Amino acid sequence: MVPDHQGGGVMRADLFAEPVAGLEEALAAVDAFDRALIGGLLRPQPAQAAGLAELTDAVAGTPLAARVAEAAEKAAAGAAGEEHFTALAAARTALLGSVHDALTAVADEAAGRTRTEAPAAEPAAEPAEPHAPNLQAAARSWLADLARAGWQGIDHDLVSGSAQLVSAMLPDPALRRLATLLDGFAAELAASCPGATLDTFPVRRWADLWSRALLLAQPGAASTPPAGTATGRLLPLGIDLQEHATAALAQVHAVFEPADGGTPRLVRAAVAVPKPDTVVGAGVWQLLRPHMSLLAAVGEGRSMDLEDMPITPEGDLVWNDAHARPGEPADAFSTARVVLSAAEATATAPLDRHPAGIALPVLLEGYTVQQDGDALALVLAGHPVAVDTDRIPAAGPLTPEAVAASGACIALLRWDAGAYLLQPLAVETTVRKKTVALHAGAWAGGTADKLGVKAEKAATDAVAVLRERAGRLLRK
Repeated sequence: MVPDHQGGGVMRADLFAEPVAGLEEALAAVDAFDRALIGGLLRPQPAQAAGLAELTDAVAGTPLAARVAEAAEKAAAGAAGEEHFTALAAARTALLGSVHDALTAVADEAAGRTRTEAPAAEPAAEPAEPHAPNLQAAARSWLADLARAGWQGIDHDLVSGSAQLVSAMLPDPALRRLATLLDGFAAELAASCPGATLDTFPVRRWADLWSRALLLAQPGAASTPPAGTATGRLLPLGIDLQEHATAALAQVHAVFEPADGGTPRLVRAAVAVPKPDTVVGAGVWQLLRPHMSLLAAVGEGRSMDLEDMPITPEGDLVWNDAHARPGEPADAFSTARVVLSAAEATATAPLDRHPAGIALPVLLEGYTVQQDGDALALVLAGHPVAVDTDRIPAAGPLTPEAVAASGACIALLRWDAGAYLLQPLAVETTVRKKTVALHAGAWAGGTADKLGVKAEKAATDAVAVLRERAGRLLRK
């Protein structure tokens, strides 16, 4: 919601309750194909063939139609090759891309925000020399074997086939994105082996990872368009911290004001690091902080002045501290109230068009809070929007209780499990008759908060022990 006196209007939360044309049909086709992967496509049963046919019908009339129909026929006969699995993965990705576009259009309308169009495809140039084609081919072969075995057929021998492949890919920056995806996917599969003993499967997630990896393993898929540059003022809104047992990522959402007076735009800057599983909570900031000065600026409530900072067409800053310096103090809520409603959103890269990737910064005010046990929702003009409290990180002072007591909220608007959700990045609440702001990323640059200091000390001790052990192993 944007205050009326600053030229905005109330966020149209009522739009979230309206059905989106074609949404259920597209997701049903995706689900039908995903179920076919459970039993594997080496000797598919009639139900699996029906799922393949449903995917084919969903893309009929599109440029993919003929190729997907051939691939589905081969797969139903148990004779699919890598090229056929690729066509099926492309069809599935295209359907989820259409769902992403439809949901994003509703979110943009609800927030009163405009979005840049995706750049037109340029004429095909002379094909470049394939980069590490043997490794990409090996990745496609392993993924094809997974599809034939199905999730019920996975075992440690099959899953471990990716280990040497990942080790060979990781040192190459051009292949690191695919290598990281394959490594994480294989780790999840290995933790579930043997598949024959499982009662349930994360069907949508594993099919997402499989199809995305297969497309990224195509020649040229990992190439990116040339980055532009950004010169102007960066006004942070908040940090989305994502943590895994062995990795952590901090993504800063911000508004960028070009120095030439152009239209403000929504941008992101991210940093990711590997981590030991013993470092959790606020200790994660110790690992992330040295790699991005922006985290300290967010923690201190400052803007950043950028000069020729590389930026992708999708609004992702390719962060380099040499192109940034700390600016003036900048309150995130002031930024949200004054600039956010006028900031233009950017188009999404083709392979990133997925409902799970929707994350639109919004400002909410004038709401009431609806709470039922652990379930929390912010009610806008009589329309509740659920709060995803599981996404509030433990590495900061923001808590579900603070959200429930808040009067204003900066959040990421997401979509999951068939509904729009809010992921709070910061809230304004009243403490001892004073309005205070609590940010999920408040401890990013360091903190004097007792809980934060305690967590950071525990992380320091854990890292010191791990370094000492690593040193002993190297000396041996």
